[in-house]
Amino acid sequence: MIIEITDEKDPYLDRKYLKEKDLKKELKYNPFGKVLILLEQNEVIGYLYYSDIYDRAEINQIEIQKTHRNCGKGDVLLKKMISLVDKNITLEVKIDNLYAIRLYEKNGFRKVATRKNYYNGVDGLLMERKK
Repeated sequence: MIIEITDEKDPYLDRKYLKEKDLKKELKYNPFGKVLILLEQNEVIGYLYYSDIYDRAEINQIEIQKTHRNCGKGDVLLKKMISLVDKNITLEVKIDNLYAIRLYEKNGFRKVATRKNYYNGVDGLLMERKK
């Protein structure tokens, strides 16, 4: 099950896995911010935090618990987000995060630019999915 959250006061943000994240703070200060939470058996498996800005959307962060990675759960979250926004979507990803890059390419994202030293000395890729 996927739950969409737009308010920092949502009780789901107090769940064990999410409590350590700054999602409450992000939602409080980002009027465009939204969070999709993936639940399995009432346990938070992962989340996707994005900004739905006027003419585009931007993925700020996507994370799946380590024990649930590489089995399609990130794909489920990403597809849900794509279905909710009817606009171009951008994101940045570390150039060496090959699993994430493959996930994004599989979902129609294309490399637009390289951002040198974007992640503390590691290059970042700017990717975009056109609607």
